[in-house]
Amino acid sequence: MTDRKSKLLLYAANVIVSLLFITPLLWMVVSSFKPEPRIFADLSSYKALLPVDFTLDNYRKAFERIPMFKYLFNSLFYVSVICLCSLGVNSLCGYALAKLNFKGRAWILTCIVALMVVPFESILMPLYFVVNTLHWVNTWLALIVPFIASCFNIFMFRQFFMDIPNELLEAAAMDGSSPMKTFLTLVVPLSGPVFTTVFILTFISHWGDFMWPILVTTGEDLRNVQLGIQTFFTLPPIYYGQIMATLTFTTLPIVVLFLCLQKYYVQGIASSGLKG
Repeated sequence: MTDRKSKLLLYAANVIVSLLFITPLLWMVVSSFKPEPRIFADLSSYKALLPVDFTLDNYRKAFERIPMFKYLFNSLFYVSVICLCSLGVNSLCGYALAKLNFKGRAWILTCIVALMVVPFESILMPLYFVVNTLHWVNTWLALIVPFIASCFNIFMFRQFFMDIPNELLEAAAMDGSSPMKTFLTLVVPLSGPVFTTVFILTFISHWGDFMWPILVTTGEDLRNVQLGIQTFFTLPPIYYGQIMATLTFTTLPIVVLFLCLQKYYVQGIASSGLKG
């Protein structure tokens, strides 16, 4: 009986916490379908979470005001390229640190772990000077190349690969398989959860980029969705219905991505965090 009560309390607590997190998102989505005057007029009542006077005008006017589809394509393009390149580069590095014996491996791992705690803001300006020196400002290279390698992603891959039995790799080597072939044909098929986890975390991280794109993009051609949303706050008049519409529109890819891959995401986080 006690166990049952404990479970009920746990479930109730989970529901309450879930509602606390979901309510702002729900309010944003509902507000995007309301006329401008109703958004804050209903804020003090339950109608704030109901689509009263449903309308699509906020979406229509927002898309007329800025080229949202262009900004969405820009974000999808460069974030997807970062994710795909990151999976290749960081997985190889993590595999080397986990399974290959070479001089300086422990020192490299120590440096990677130490660099994980360095905030991006501390290297923002030096990184910009490097990009500017290479004449990459206002190019795709400036948005993509600096973020392909990631200490956190390398560490995630390394932790997951540590759990792969060495006997499998030794058997592949005895069959004449090279380290690269072993990685591609044996390790990668076994590592779906960690690849999915790294993909999701990298996608979410760069989907919300604002500070770096505003530094390295000088025109509208390469602007991402976050810079597009900022337009509604800098160009008067400010219409919160349109802001809610663009926020809802740009949040949708993240929600869909996570819902589709959440099973592998949980597996990847659990597997990568067990072994030190």
